[in-house]
Amino acid sequence: MCQLEALLTLAKQKGIEEAEVYQVKSQSRPVFFEGNRLKQLESSQSEGTALRIWRKGCPGLAVAYGKVEAATLIDKAIALSEINSSETVELTAARTDIHSPIGQELPVEQLIELGQGAIGKIRDFYPETVCSAEFECETETTTLVNTQGLYCQYTETALSYYLGVELVRGEDFLGIYDGEYIIETPGSDLGSPEASCDRIVDSIVQRLEWAQNNGSPLTGKVPVLFTANAATLLWDTVCMALNGKRVLEGSSPWSDSVGKMVTSPWFTVQQQPDKLPYSCPFDDEGTPTQTLKLITEGRLEQFYCDRIVGRELGSKTTGNGFRPDLGSYPTPSLVNCIIQPGAGSLSDLIKQLDRGIIVDQILGSGADISGDFSINVDLGYRVEKGQIVGRVKDTAIAGNVYTILKEIVVLGGDRIWSGSCYTPSVIVEGLSVVA
Repeated sequence: MCQLEALLTLAKQKGIEEAEVYQVKSQSRPVFFEGNRLKQLESSQSEGTALRIWRKGCPGLAVAYGKVEAATLIDKAIALSEINSSETVELTAARTDIHSPIGQELPVEQLIELGQGAIGKIRDFYPETVCSAEFECETETTTLVNTQGLYCQYTETALSYYLGVELVRGEDFLGIYDGEYIIETPGSDLGSPEASCDRIVDSIVQRLEWAQNNGSPLTGKVPVLFTANAATLLWDTVCMALNGKRVLEGSSPWSDSVGKMVTSPWFTVQQQPDKLPYSCPFDDEGTPTQTLKLITEGRLEQFYCDRIVGRELGSKTTGNGFRPDLGSYPTPSLVNCIIQPGAGSLSDLIKQLDRGIIVDQILGSGADISGDFSINVDLGYRVEKGQIVGRVKDTAIAGNVYTILKEIVVLGGDRIWSGSCYTPSVIVEGLSVVA
């Protein structure tokens, strides 16, 4: 019997009717660069265990880090259950779902070489830049067991690359930041770690070239091209509006719109949980994840839910119950938001702009569930007759995401991962641009 199953057995002996144990173990080896040089090497291990119980129908949640003192953890959960109200027990039925580990480890020496090589290539083009970086290899194992007989586990080893480049010319400061998160598997189309790192370097060098000159800002209503780096400003609100919990609260403007057109026909979004690198075979409640058609050619298909929200909506879970952290209960969250692309590279989209701006990095958190936003452009460019003529500074844009979604002009074919969203660049109309 494993440690977690023994914890459940002891919990039953203490009068707990139902329980689940959720555990995450991780080991990481980050390499840090600062001021163009290697600064620090680290190696860290962590282990967190969350016990959720129901005693007399009342829930309790307790968390331990490192070595678990079973009796103490159970007593804490029982004490919390005594101050909570009774609720319907939500546990996934018995199933054994143990996945083979995915991903390949990279030694620290190779991480150092990648970082030094990336910084060297950038400074070959722009020797006056000051670079910082973090290169990390992390292995994480997630295990979930419950008193119904559920036993789920998966392990993944991921590589993450982050580069920051700063350039100061007099009183003019330019900061460009990019990174990539990958899981290498046999037959992967990502190429070698060196190729992955080169993609980041090429992207940063291109943006440094675009920002060589400062262009005069534009104002008024002009076309705006959001690069894939900045397009999540739009998709974050879409994900909120598709959340079943928002429907229950009545805060989603699409609560009564299943089967109706909610966006331009250009727009299709799905969840694809098996797509690397952010793949996930089951949620934090033990339900298998699944492909979800959320919006198809502008028509709202469905919302995503955890077990509790699915029951309240009169449907069922879609396998989207995830914990924001160990000390929290599961709540609906998407796995891999996949935006259907259009056609053409970023360069092709730029050529379609007669006069407009490109937004590449933003300051601030973007829009909320209302869709309204007013944000400062951290990195943007002015376009005249299909050519970038320089960087725009001291510029802000404002608009409403839901309005934009009905006025999308072009979706590009240049998809990249921006967090766990796989998104192309997009050209929109109707935004207010203020200098």
